[in-house]
Parts: sequence; C-alpha cells; structure tokens
Amino acid sequence: MVHDAIVAPSTTTESVSDERIGRTEAKARRREALLDAAARHFAERGFNGVSIEDLGAAVGMSGPAVYRHFESKHALLAAVLVSVSEGLLDGGTRVVSRAPDGELALRALIEFHVRFALDNADVIRVQDRDLDSLSGDERHTVRALQRRYVELWVRVLQHLHPTVDVAELRIRAHATFGLINSTPYSGQGGVQREALRSILEEMAFAGLR
Repeated sequence: MVHDAIVAPSTTTESVSDERIGRTEAKARRREALLDAAARHFAERGFNGVSIEDLGAAVGMSGPAVYRHFESKHALLAAVLVSVSEGLLDGGTRVVSRAPDGELALRALIEFHVRFALDNADVIRVQDRDLDSLSGDERHTVRALQRRYVELWVRVLQHLHPTVDVAELRIRAHATFGLINSTPYSGQGGVQREALRSILEEMAFAGLR
C-alpha cells in the first residue's frame, strides 16, 4: 500500500505534465500556421485586404480565436516581419562564422540569401508593400535588424575590398539584395528552382567579387 501511495501521484503528475506539453506544442503549431497564412494572404491581397476572419478560416479556426495567439492583425504582421528579419540575421551570422575566409564567407552568404528569397517569396512581397502598416516602434525593430544584416555583408566585403569605401560596399550589398529579392516579381519564366538558384548565386557573386 505504501508503494502504491508513492507511485500514483507521480503517474498523475507525469500525465498532467505531458498534457501541458501537448497543449503547448499544439498552440505553437497553430501560431506558426497563422504566421504562414498571414504571409500568404497579405502577399496576395495586401494587409488592408485581409480580415482576422480570413486568417482564422485559413487555419480552421474562428476569427475571435485568432486573438488567443495575437492581440491584433497588426501584431500578426509585426510577428511575420520581425521573425523573418531575426531569421536573416541569425542565419547569416551562422554561415559567416563557419566560413574560413572572406571569399567563402561571401559565397555562403549569397547561397543563404538566395535560399531565403526562394523560400519566402510571400514575405518579401509583404515587406515591400506593407512595412508602413506597422507602428513606428515595430518598423524601427525591423529596420534595426535589417541594418545589422546589411553590416554583416559589409564586413565580409571589406575583407575582399579593403580599399573600397564602406558606403560603396553598403550600396553593393543593397543592390545584391535587390537582385535576389526580385525573384517574387520575375515570374521565373518556367525556370526550375535549382536553375534559378544557380543563376542568382552566380550573378550575385560576379557582381560582388
């Protein structure tokens, strides 16, 4: 009997813990689904052309249920743009840290950004069209993250072009982003993903090297 008295509470505690973990994971999945739906719908119809009800319906929930995850449609937009800016900075930092020299670091950065552009065409459209729909503080956060990402490129370029003015290197980096991020608007002309990836990488590398 003593043994049973000890085991039963432990089993109950583990069940409750598992249930909480399950709820947390389910909530995280719904949040990610909402972010994906927001990026897709904002890209297709613009921020002002999409309602909370549209976003809820896209993931199988009611409009009011969306507010359990995001306090407003503006909060959803901010989460989309801030999270992707954080992902760019974190991912770019990782690939540079693993590269042994400037030229390989540049190649790694280009490959990383091309993959991002091909995988996140919707987010690029949203960034271009709806950034001004964010509040001032949210825009500042996105812009600050993106400036840090640009400076990551500039530092790599400085190793390759030590005599070139930093302002010019910054222009070169922005021009490269323009080339790569134009992918969502190019129509691709039937070009397969791998062929398009190769074209963008070689053009970017030739322009910066």
